[in-house]
Amino acid sequence: MENTHDIARDIGARLRALRRMHKLSQRALAKKAGITNATISLIESGKMNPSVGALKRVLDGIPIGMSAFFSFEPEREEKVFFVAEELVQIGRGGVSFRQVGGNLFGKKLQILHECYAPGTGTGKVKLAHAGEEGGIVISGRLEVTVGDQRKLLGPGDAYLFDSTRPHSFRAVGERECVVVSACTPPTF
Repeated sequence: MENTHDIARDIGARLRALRRMHKLSQRALAKKAGITNATISLIESGKMNPSVGALKRVLDGIPIGMSAFFSFEPEREEKVFFVAEELVQIGRGGVSFRQVGGNLFGKKLQILHECYAPGTGTGKVKLAHAGEEGGIVISGRLEVTVGDQRKLLGPGDAYLFDSTRPHSFRAVGERECVVVSACTPPTF
């Protein structure tokens, strides 16, 4: 298991490589992201481990989704099968998003194994992005809000929607909620 310092270094190295690949200076990326270039410098040097929201704002300035960012590894052999330990962890805190496939560059589909600790969710700010997403609740109870619609889903229940509509997810009850979801195109 990586410690926080290793994760911060990994995020910094990936950001630096992608920024350079897109021929952006730290100052130009900071301006696009609406933050200071000192923040970009701290992230790239591994001295700051940004929140998911802050990292998303920075990546929007490149632009690149979070899944592509965390799976960025140049010239990898395309893999077809994955054991559980190979799923890439792209969430943190009370929400775990484990992505099937490490490198989603050029891919049109993202598949996630999601685990929500009781009472956790995607946050107060609703998500919205181009594409579609759907999922099936495996265990626990999940409150899904899409636009002005809200539904409490249990095992075997599913959702499918245009993800340009503002949406959020939250585990309800005393048990962890497990969901298998898909999104096209990959979002984070």
